[in-house]
Amino acid sequence: PKNKGKKRAHNESDAAANKQEATTTSSAEAAPITAEGEMPQKKFYRSRAHCNPLSFNEAFEYPTRPDLFDWTEDHYPEHPTLAQDDTEMTGFNSQSAAIRPDVLDVGCGFGGLTMALSPALPNNTILGLEIRAKVTEYVRLRIVAQRKEHPGQYQNCSVMRTNAMKYLPNFFPKAALEKLFFCFPDPHFKRKNHPRRIVSERLLSEYAFLLKPEVGRLYCITDVKDLHDWHVEKCDAHPLFERLTEEEMEADPCVTLMKTETEEGKKVKREGRFGHDMYYQVYKRVDETLAANKKKVGLGSITAANFFGEGEFGVEVQ
Repeated sequence: PKNKGKKRAHNESDAAANKQEATTTSSAEAAPITAEGEMPQKKFYRSRAHCNPLSFNEAFEYPTRPDLFDWTEDHYPEHPTLAQDDTEMTGFNSQSAAIRPDVLDVGCGFGGLTMALSPALPNNTILGLEIRAKVTEYVRLRIVAQRKEHPGQYQNCSVMRTNAMKYLPNFFPKAALEKLFFCFPDPHFKRKNHPRRIVSERLLSEYAFLLKPEVGRLYCITDVKDLHDWHVEKCDAHPLFERLTEEEMEADPCVTLMKTETEEGKKVKREGRFGHDMYYQVYKRVDETLAANKKKVGLGSITAANFFGEGEFGVEVQ
């Protein structure tokens, strides 16, 4: 049968092409969700609560050595230390050596604790670590907005997207950190997923390498009792970590901040999830020489003979 459809005008195809090109150009030039310097709205940056850290293999950039990374370029361009002595900071090496994070908020989420630590620890450099891209961008915009609204403040805090289970030694040398926070990490309830937990025998040895002896502190908080028991078991069994007493934790203002300033902490108080309880513990990074001569809870001196003894480093006799 004959095609009785409407005859197309001579220039109709050109008009359609021009319209499509204009639409594409308009989309490409569309303004971002949040303008730089404006406070972002959390609803536009929602993401899955957790992800598998073992599935991210080549998705992140990282230096081959910590001294090759310049923290002042993207993270701390107006760090207070630079303002105090900018005449001597003449090259990359001097800046990189002077400015480096010594407080890490691992799995910082939407940045509540990272932001709160900035004024609470003015002499430290705080870095939030987050594996989710959209959430990291939210925290970055939040910090930029606070810096704009409060000139001279929040210059000692920043955020970076990375996988903390893999790349911390690429960014930080030995004994570079004073505080490590693990606030409400993914419980990974299934036994087969326990290797994904952020606190483990292997990772604790890495954290001990990065923390300053006798100064470094490791903070763990969760609203899942089973995960808290896991944290305590692994940390108690490690020879380079010593549990702080209740009195020592109460005297630490950072303990209060991790209970009140994290998004999950506020949610527990507001909604009463998991029995309306939070479980936490703080550990001190002890010196190797002292650890060799000092008995720990459930663990004697570590030697080559008893290194893999029952009950140590999670080893159990079957």
